[in-house]
Amino acid sequence: MFDFLDKVPWWLLIFAAIFMLLAPIKPMPHVVEKLIMLKNGTLKRPMDIFDLFFHLIPLILLIIKGAK
Repeated sequence: MFDFLDKVPWWLLIFAAIFMLLAPIKPMPHVVEKLIMLKNGTLKRPMDIFDLFFHLIPLILLIIKGAK
């Protein structure tokens, strides 16, 4: 199912995960902002949920590749 992950180099997934977790650096990374919204119960707009998922995709792929 995830055979394409075998073709993606580790360094590329690590770089993409770090970049997406830290983007944008100022004023606050989106992942941190969305996790705070999730904790406070204010993560309700579909765009915010998509944004959180979008920023976590490389990390999720990295975890899947590592578990595989």
